[in-house]
Amino acid sequence: MLERGEVANSWRRERWDSLRLLTPNWQSRLPGGVRYEGPDPDGYMTTAEVVELIDRFAERARARARVLTDTNVTSMRRVDDGYHVTTSRGEIRARAVVVASGACNLPTVPGFAPTVPPNVEQLTPFHYRGPAQLPDGGVLVVGASATGVQLAAEVRRSGRPVTLSIGEHVRLPRTYRGRDVLWWMDASGVWDQRLDEIDDLTRARRLPSPQLVGTPERTTLDLNALAAMGVELVGRWSAVREGRALFSGGLRNVCSLADLKQKRLLDGFDEWGRTEDLDAEVDAPERFAPTRVPGSPRLQLDLRSGEIRAIIWATGFRPDYRWLDVPVVDAKGQLRHDGGVVVDSPGLYALGLPVLRRRKSTFICGIEDDAREVIDHLTGFLAGDPRVSIRPSPAWS
Repeated sequence: MLERGEVANSWRRERWDSLRLLTPNWQSRLPGGVRYEGPDPDGYMTTAEVVELIDRFAERARARARVLTDTNVTSMRRVDDGYHVTTSRGEIRARAVVVASGACNLPTVPGFAPTVPPNVEQLTPFHYRGPAQLPDGGVLVVGASATGVQLAAEVRRSGRPVTLSIGEHVRLPRTYRGRDVLWWMDASGVWDQRLDEIDDLTRARRLPSPQLVGTPERTTLDLNALAAMGVELVGRWSAVREGRALFSGGLRNVCSLADLKQKRLLDGFDEWGRTEDLDAEVDAPERFAPTRVPGSPRLQLDLRSGEIRAIIWATGFRPDYRWLDVPVVDAKGQLRHDGGVVVDSPGLYALGLPVLRRRKSTFICGIEDDAREVIDHLTGFLAGDPRVSIRPSPAWS
């Protein structure tokens, strides 16, 4: 096992100070019985607690797997009998390789970012630690998924004016009918949906993370909550022209779509609850007010005026495969794989990517099922099992 830094390196080095998991503590579990063992199962882990959990798992795994820390993979190429891996600590030959570097190695920033006037400081979530590092004055947060809404709220609480630029997003309440909304996702089977059960797999893999935050108060952090805090809502940032940020006029439409999808999901929970005779065990069904869109949201903002002193790009992340000298990455920078089995390169596998085999693939509690199935395929490949296909059916398990 190769790790470019320390065990749990990204949790130690690439997270803002106040971050907590979006999943409740009772869902924080790893193979081998490593799980949250504290007094607050319905709370949400801090980054330090996540690091401790992963450290415990790594210590338990050391009996079976050697972990080489501070070992950066600089290139990997195919050879006749497998793969040649070049690292900062030497060369490795392997018949099979599992790429478990994740989907969030690099922040995604729009191509027009370099045209932002130089008087405005620009940060990504990888470099943001807290409001104290920001200059005094207004802050423009771009992106309204989990990261964007959390940072907009934190910066606003510091006393700074905040404008939030909003594109497609997934709206969810933190709790529903007295239970964490992710309890409903888990118990109703939504998270266990397999890739061959999803109508539009490509879209599912590109969905933004839901508007959730993990707080002791279990609060909902949607656009209505942000507006009540004084955050200004504007549409998707589409371009920079002569020092002005231009925003889409479709804010009302994207908010209406998010409201509709939330209602459909909650309707599905209610239907499942009735079939399971849960109505007596949970609170009554709830419905939430539509997103309150400003009557005339701003369509442009002069970045030269001094109103905005900093921009935080919460516009998503992407994997980093620059080290991978094997032709298995598509034009959009994504690994071509079928349920974690990389297409057209025997012996190459992946784990930890969005909806790899199930909707829960990228969550801590979701990796174990995927890993068992992918490794079953890998061991069959190493054993020369003729039933192992390099192009598996999506339903393979």
